[in-house]
Amino acid sequence: MTPPAPTADNRRYPNRPVLGVGALIYKGNSILLVQRGQDPLKGYWSLPGGAVETGELLGDAVVREVREETGLIVEPTAVATLFERVMRDERGSAEYHYVLVDYFCRVLSGEPRAGSDSAAVEWVPLSALDTRPLTQGTRQVIAAVDPARPAGLPVFQA
Repeated sequence: MTPPAPTADNRRYPNRPVLGVGALIYKGNSILLVQRGQDPLKGYWSLPGGAVETGELLGDAVVREVREETGLIVEPTAVATLFERVMRDERGSAEYHYVLVDYFCRVLSGEPRAGSDSAAVEWVPLSALDTRPLTQGTRQVIAAVDPARPAGLPVFQA
């Protein structure tokens, strides 16, 4: 059986992976997480972020997504990690496929508040991550980076 045709926004059953960005924003021993307000994975917690728009630079995308989801104005300081997420349907077809560039970000201004597609925003202590239903991979990304040394990878634009 063949998978359904791609949807208009091309995220579900995409022809190609969708490029996205995420933000690792720390405050002491806590990290900013958003509770997803829409499918896929409505109700789960994850890093703020989303899809990159055509013609948009990655750094600009992470600033826009964080502002839309949390109300915060941030500055991306370094690439923290790259993350690939494939969610398969019951037939094994790639229903969703994301390639995510996660950035360390620092807050320039604002107070966290739930935005356009987030149900809630909270500073979650790193020690309390197990108390939240996190999207697959979120815990691993947070564990893989060191907030005390957010040098990350250099960012190049051509």
